[in-house]
Amino acid sequence: MKSLKVTPFLLLLALLVGCAGNDELDDLSADSGEQQMYENAQRYLRSRNYDLAVRSLQLLESRYPFGKYAEQAQLELIYAHYGAYEHEAAVEAADRFIRLHPQHPSVDYAYYMKGLSAYSAKSDIFARFLPTDESSRDMKHAREAFAEFAQLVARYPNSPYAADAKARMVHLRNLLARHEILVANYYFRRGAYLAATNRGRYVVENFQRTPAVADGLAVMAQGYILLGMNDLAEDAIEVLKLNYPDYPALDKDGNFRSDYSLDGPERSIINRVTLGLFDPPEVPEFDTRELYRQPR
Repeated sequence: MKSLKVTPFLLLLALLVGCAGNDELDDLSADSGEQQMYENAQRYLRSRNYDLAVRSLQLLESRYPFGKYAEQAQLELIYAHYGAYEHEAAVEAADRFIRLHPQHPSVDYAYYMKGLSAYSAKSDIFARFLPTDESSRDMKHAREAFAEFAQLVARYPNSPYAADAKARMVHLRNLLARHEILVANYYFRRGAYLAATNRGRYVVENFQRTPAVADGLAVMAQGYILLGMNDLAEDAIEVLKLNYPDYPALDKDGNFRSDYSLDGPERSIINRVTLGLFDPPEVPEFDTRELYRQPR
């Protein structure tokens, strides 16, 4: 019962705080000059009050669209949206800045923040506080972010943001490759062996020098075995053995071992006695990211 009494008080307090913020911004807009409005926006940014920073920067731009702080306000609005977790709005603000000021000395920052915002757009409130597997999420935003960082690096290779963009591109590329392996594992569970094999081959062909290549080769080997294409399976195993001799699915002699190997499925006694009804061979799944953390 105590918590029920406290709740309305908290709601009222939040409402009063919100109103106070509105009043503060209203007072600011009533008689403030351009410089004062810009300085107050800076104060909001420094105090990480990004909601008020966004509103004050938007107000500054609308009131003084051709003022001396207009371009800077447009640039800082990108960061304010990003700080307020308004990632799609940050991307739109960056797009607008690039379109209006393609020759601006800080346009490389707009490209950088566009990539950062595109990547962060995939995160929800739970992902920020709970550990989740990034590679299991929708990769749409990761692909968009990679493309934006690639543009930055290509257009402005000497930008102070280029090094960080390159590092993020490595991470995103590893993430995209790992996602393909997770999808391949899913296809194995569904019995879609050709689809799984194609995912493994896609990783090997398009994501060289990522940790997921080892699993990509193993997926190919396993998929070809299940499809009865033993010659192709042996080729994949040979490449796996040559490049990753310590891969867990390889025994000490370099033979590929799983419940579905070149020698046929590994069936337990129970599975044989029950004519396959119980204790079937385990569905193959490959995930060696702990073993191969660094790009090769």
